[in-house]
Amino acid sequence: MPLDPDRVQTVTFDSYSTLVDVEAAEAALADRVPDPEPVSRLWRSRSLAYTFVANAVDAYQPFYEMNRDALTYALAAHNVDLSTGERDEILAVYHELEVFDDVRSGIERLRDGGYEPYVLSNGNPEMLDSMVEHAGIGDLVEDAISADEVETFKPATELYRHGAARTGTPIDEIVHVTAGWFDVLGASHAGMQAVRLNRKGTPWEPFAGDPDLTVESIHEVADALGV
Repeated sequence: MPLDPDRVQTVTFDSYSTLVDVEAAEAALADRVPDPEPVSRLWRSRSLAYTFVANAVDAYQPFYEMNRDALTYALAAHNVDLSTGERDEILAVYHELEVFDDVRSGIERLRDGGYEPYVLSNGNPEMLDSMVEHAGIGDLVEDAISADEVETFKPATELYRHGAARTGTPIDEIVHVTAGWFDVLGASHAGMQAVRLNRKGTPWEPFAGDPDLTVESIHEVADALGV
């Protein structure tokens, strides 16, 4: 079904890859790793895989720690030996990732149009606080809602229901905007409308339904909602 703007009251945003660019973390590897791209790619994919497995086997730990374990694995898999201090310096980049150009102006349009914007993310509270501050959107978003509050990661329905409760909005009156295919499916399954923010022109994962809308920027979300 296409997006139904008439039943949208609140807009939630994923954080990593949606508001800030996780590929910028590759720059932190570049000074310490001969070939940073495959290490960065494995780091990101393992980080997500760990969250999926954690949900299934009840092994929650804050996302920053998941990210640390994933980085440790990615370095080991590529035979890179770094000290704990060096790994911590690389991880710290997550507190200051590059913000996509449309983020502030796009969210501002939505807010001026009467919609309440929130962040709904796997990131733990400290990560989200620094992301909101670094992105310069603290005056625009109502709040940042963390998976840490329920100790459950996306795409588990529990997190989206918690997000709806925190916003005080019926879940079917929320549209969730995200670059993550699994996040689109999780939000849809939980009862939200879901917008896929496809900045990089990658194909859709075809196995479990489609987004309500696919866009290339947050401004297209605002267009769809008539603001």
